[in-house]
Amino acid sequence: MTFKTILLATAAVLSVAVLPQAANADTSGKKIALSNNYAGNSWRQAMLTSWDKVTKEAIAANKVAAADAFTTAENQATEQAAQIQNMILQGYDAIVVNAASPTALNGAVKAACDAGIVVVSFDGIVTEPCAWRIAVDFKEMGRSQIEYLSKRLPQGGNLLELRGLAGVFVDDEISAGIHAGVKQFPQFKIVGSVHGDWAQDVAQRAVAGVLPSLPEVAAVVTQGGDGYGAAQAFEAAKRKTPIIVMGNREDELQWWKKQKDANGYETMSVSIAPGVSTLAFWVAQQILDGKDVKKDLTVPFLRIDQANLDESLKTTQKGGVANVEYSQADAEKVIAEAK
Repeated sequence: MTFKTILLATAAVLSVAVLPQAANADTSGKKIALSNNYAGNSWRQAMLTSWDKVTKEAIAANKVAAADAFTTAENQATEQAAQIQNMILQGYDAIVVNAASPTALNGAVKAACDAGIVVVSFDGIVTEPCAWRIAVDFKEMGRSQIEYLSKRLPQGGNLLELRGLAGVFVDDEISAGIHAGVKQFPQFKIVGSVHGDWAQDVAQRAVAGVLPSLPEVAAVVTQGGDGYGAAQAFEAAKRKTPIIVMGNREDELQWWKKQKDANGYETMSVSIAPGVSTLAFWVAQQILDGKDVKKDLTVPFLRIDQANLDESLKTTQKGGVANVEYSQADAEKVIAEAK
């Protein structure tokens, strides 16, 4: 054997060693369901739209046989647990869950696992060990808002905290991060906290209700879907507009751009991309395909700053949310990087 032959043989072995893990099963006949607990804001609508778009393409490409989406009428864990029990009876091979509670669905999730069904939770994740979880670092998403404000307002000031849906994992985690940020930067003080349910109209009413009792507010820290509502409440109350952290919704970004162009108003915007639902879909498909996937996967949150506001608006649909959708290749990359 010549030296050249040895080199070629070695290269061939090495190339095989670094190839992505091959498919172990045919998933073209598999059925995946989405169990969603809430659809009452633009983020959830964008999440469902992304799911529908990407899964239809996957079905057309014979990646799976079905990818049906179901949303409960009320944001109630008992109703969603019953929904999951129905999915078990309907013979789905995998269930992707955006959960109303991190713990209250664990019984239904365990029943699905015991029936041989793959369960992948995202955004609102579950703690049942048999399930997979896909989330951003929501605590850091909250803390990073205070760090941003510490640079804009080095002397500190009063903060109004706008929270999301009460009792939901995401709300608790972002709020914990905000409070950790205030502990890190003690020049800030939270003088009020209300739930805006991640919806502009709810946030506007909540802020309007608490504003008369508040001192001057330097900034509003948020969770997404609530910034524009807060801005409208301050305007209606004829209060000075504070720095309001936005949540990547198109109406928020448009308001921000209008203020920026008029008077140089500056803020930042941050949220999890609604298209994370499509990553959860592909992760479920990869697990059904026999891939070895870590139980906990992390994806970055999507941040918009003054410098890329205009560019972000160009790619955000009217009434929608700044978004990223995932392909099968993207999911394979996330899975590989987690190992």
